[in-house]
Amino acid sequence: MKFLRIGDLGAERPAVLDGDGTALDLSGITADIDAAFLSGGGIDRARAALEAGELAPLDPAVPGGGRVGAPIAAPGKIIGIGLNYADHAAETGASAPAEPIVFLKTPDCLNGPDDDVLIPRGSAKTDYEVELAVVIGRTARYLDGEADADAVIAGYALANDVSERAFQIERGGQWDKGKSCETFCPLGPLLVTPDEVGDPQDLGLRLSVNGEVRQNGSTKDMIFTVRHIVHYLSQFMVLRPGDVIVTGTPAGVAMAKEATPYLKPGDTVELEIDGLGRQRQHMVQA
Repeated sequence: MKFLRIGDLGAERPAVLDGDGTALDLSGITADIDAAFLSGGGIDRARAALEAGELAPLDPAVPGGGRVGAPIAAPGKIIGIGLNYADHAAETGASAPAEPIVFLKTPDCLNGPDDDVLIPRGSAKTDYEVELAVVIGRTARYLDGEADADAVIAGYALANDVSERAFQIERGGQWDKGKSCETFCPLGPLLVTPDEVGDPQDLGLRLSVNGEVRQNGSTKDMIFTVRHIVHYLSQFMVLRPGDVIVTGTPAGVAMAKEATPYLKPGDTVELEIDGLGRQRQHMVQA
């Protein structure tokens, strides 16, 4: 299934796409695509209603009906994995990590897939990162093994892990302050259930800036797989329904290439992952 949220910021309506790509209203099933929906059997209820033909098309007159929001509302936490592609680690001059590098993005940096991204005040090194995002559907603590990860994954989404490199690397402390600026986590447009995604370790990822391809990779090149990441994180923190994990980016980021410019106001970033849709963001000054 392919879930999405449509409408003005803060007033999005839950929906699911049918086989023809029509957005069907889920308001009779749930108030939102959120932790309560995921943990309370919402996906199964939505699937049953879809198969029974009980869902009507979303009213196009809904305020903000042309806007697609992030496909999950109010995640408890957004967890990032750094240097998780061998080519990206190599381009930054780093060795492949022995264990996943973990950082946090604040939940309120969540952004719609096509919403403007704000270049922070004082920024000189705002960067882009196309990433596969994992959305947790069931509570996970101390999973016994990697195979147990499948049962706690609600689905997958496209993410842009926007990063201010000077804040992240040159200003001391943790990475978080370069990862958590306002609007720095465009997510969506879709939350796609695992049965429709297939193998999450065989998806193409692409990103361009102003029409120039900057990143073109595959999740098969991850150092740590989705299953490994979910199992690993569950040993250190409780993963709860609605939590989002962004799993790393392939080579091609601006930080790694001296001649590649960082993002600036007026730039347009476009990105996609096979089967998960596309994003398009304009950069504007905060």
